[in-house]
Amino acid sequence: MKILLRAWNKNSRWLFALWPFSLLFSVIVAIRKSIFSVNIRPASFTVPVVVVGNITMGGTGKTPFVISLANYLVEQGFSPGIVSRGYGGSSASYPLLVGADENPINSGDEPLLIARRTNCPVVVDPDRASAVKHLISSSDIDLVISDDGLQHYQMYRDIEICMVDGDRLFGNSFCFPAGPLREPIDRIETVDFVVMNGSASNTLNSSTPMAQMIMKPKSLVNLLTGEIKPFSGAPFNIGNNLQAVCAIGNPERFYKMLEELPYSLTQYSFPDHYQFKSEDFNTELISEHHPVVMTEKDAIKCTEFATNNFWYIDIEIDISDDFYPRLLERIKECKALIVSRSGT
Repeated sequence: MKILLRAWNKNSRWLFALWPFSLLFSVIVAIRKSIFSVNIRPASFTVPVVVVGNITMGGTGKTPFVISLANYLVEQGFSPGIVSRGYGGSSASYPLLVGADENPINSGDEPLLIARRTNCPVVVDPDRASAVKHLISSSDIDLVISDDGLQHYQMYRDIEICMVDGDRLFGNSFCFPAGPLREPIDRIETVDFVVMNGSASNTLNSSTPMAQMIMKPKSLVNLLTGEIKPFSGAPFNIGNNLQAVCAIGNPERFYKMLEELPYSLTQYSFPDHYQFKSEDFNTELISEHHPVVMTEKDAIKCTEFATNNFWYIDIEIDISDDFYPRLLERIKECKALIVSRSGT
């Protein structure tokens, strides 16, 4: 996948050989969308459903945004629940209600992180419509957030939010496998909001309401002791060489964040959602004498074998001031529509 990501961003010429497959992929996507939007229209739910997704392969910051969104809605008096595919997990049965002490091997890393950071009910199921039904029936919620699922048309949704990577945008603008797109670019004209993660220098020619999100490193947290060191307070005594261990969709953004620190940096990239084992760190490459620094999403998979040189970055999110008021207004409209449909 890393080879493809580089090729998509550089628009390598050899990708044109994959264009016929991309055309076929686009046709399949269009047919599938038509089937579920016309012939097999999903039933609506009794609470609004907000989908946070993207139209590109690779990480765009969906999960940090979902955490921020859920916590904001709680502050506004809502009781949100969250559903997820649980990619990387392998539960014996679904739907799975994810507790804060769940094993990430069962739930996947992102749902567990969301559950811990929001204290909201989180349900994992490859069938997201089933997850929403279970969430509504088993928890006292008044709104559902779907972490990913923009292309999961079997699930009815009231509001769609598309995340876009501000640095990479849409790569070479081809659909998979010649490019990174899960759907054609014009899909963003049909969503309710676009949230661009990162660079403000890139803009989109779109009529869809747009917001910018910036992820800022706040502190380094020791995975074993809980010790907190402000990120802006470096240098501090944790070691001379940072060993950056990463298993996320866009590792370059993580590495770029760490390059702000006045230390040398060694990068260790693993496949997205990789389930770390203690053996991965008992090697000649990853030293026990230098700090291992990772994302919080990766860190939760290392709690069982972490030593005192394991750290993760705690981040904070800034988003355009006018975004949440517009979203809240849209949610209120959806709730009124649901009430009118129910006749109550």
